[in-house]
Amino acid sequence: MSIREDLKSILAQEAITMKKLTELLTERGKKISYKSLSNKLKNKTIKFEEIRYIFDVLGYEIIYKKK
Repeated sequence: MSIREDLKSILAQEAITMKKLTELLTERGKKISYKSLSNKLKNKTIKFEEIRYIFDVLGYEIIYKKK
């Protein structure tokens, strides 16, 4: 599963739209537009730090687990 699919799945579980996510990010000091975030996800150019920040805003953490 791609990070885009993971994020969309979490957003669906939390009943949050991408538009609402960008508003939450802006409220927390990370100004990003809906179009910019969507393009980064679509083009696979989003940075790991940005994903970690987004997950933190949504109340999730990324856990590393050995296979």
